[in-house]
Amino acid sequence: MNFQVPPSSNLTPFPPDQIAFHRKELSIILSLYGRFVAAGEWRDYGISCLRDVAVFSVFRRTAENPLYRIEKRPKMREKQGMYSVVGLDGQILRRGHDLKTVLRVLERKLIRAVE
Repeated sequence: MNFQVPPSSNLTPFPPDQIAFHRKELSIILSLYGRFVAAGEWRDYGISCLRDVAVFSVFRRTAENPLYRIEKRPKMREKQGMYSVVGLDGQILRRGHDLKTVLRVLERKLIRAVE
């Protein structure tokens, strides 16, 4: 019996790595998202898992650009922190090592004066 091995150029040992949010991280993000939905501020979200970054985008309406992007960049872990909140214009609103503390910048926007 003869076995033929395909050329090595056709073999890919591992699929490309992707960065993704873990269950605990998604729980924290979706909890905040649910509070904003209940307040009528946010209506849609999107999740992107890319090679270098995982992004949770928040939309006011489906057809718009995202209001905020919550990003996870593990390469920034040792420097400024791997979590960041990016605004509509691309400005980084907050960056840090702990997701809950980074998301506080958005929670402040949820607090309103009660009449």
